[in-house]
Amino acid sequence: MNPAAYLACLNGVLKREWLRFYQQRSRFLSALVRPLLWLLVFAAGFRAALGVSIMAPYATYITYETYILPGLCCMIVLFNGMQASLSMVYDREMGSMRVLLMSPLPRPFLLISKLAASALISLIQVYAFLAIAWMFDIQPPLWGLLAAAPALLLAALLLSALGLLLSNGIRQLENFAGVMNFVIFPMFFLSSALYPLWKMRESSEWLYWICSLNPFTHAVELVRFALYLQFNGQALLVCLSLLIVVTGAAVVTFNPQHAAVRRPPGH
Repeated sequence: MNPAAYLACLNGVLKREWLRFYQQRSRFLSALVRPLLWLLVFAAGFRAALGVSIMAPYATYITYETYILPGLCCMIVLFNGMQASLSMVYDREMGSMRVLLMSPLPRPFLLISKLAASALISLIQVYAFLAIAWMFDIQPPLWGLLAAAPALLLAALLLSALGLLLSNGIRQLENFAGVMNFVIFPMFFLSSALYPLWKMRESSEWLYWICSLNPFTHAVELVRFALYLQFNGQALLVCLSLLIVVTGAAVVTFNPQHAAVRRPPGH
């Protein structure tokens, strides 16, 4: 199979995901409303109580809104990754995923193309959110916005792969929301997205360790450091390692024969 066939397949998957995203404008708006509520309402209410002292990668005292900005960017990526896994379950039920897998190209390449398309859609949503945040004077360095793109892409790939892995075990579409909520909210709240880890440690040692071991924490910290033109080697190593492991597990466990709804004969 020549490289042109791989590029044509990747281009086709990217176009399909973009058209789906474009036609679902409510999905784009909901992706922005959720973090904006946290940024403009929640953060404003807790600004005085949760001021953040000097800590890496910040060179001075910062507002609470500035602190939670990277976490909210990753929140968009997290929710979009789970939304993409929902579309995977739906495609598997409707049979369109089987049509894609009839391609002579290797199955891992096809699934990774789906993950890449989902990750790129996430980047569009994140930068739209950052543009709105900029208008409210929450302004990371301009070069940091560019430097954060690879970190955001890595985080998006990791969380999309996690969503795909979880969707592989879901047999009924009705069960999807419960499973995803069981994953999304603990990952988000038990991380450094909303509170620094040292504040968690002041509250509870075991809570601190749970947050430290949460993969979402490392994704948030990777983006946080990149936004301020600094490098977090530990977060990068953790995210890359998890991406390889989770993507491999998702590809191996994917089974298009697991239709989400098994209809009895005659229906």
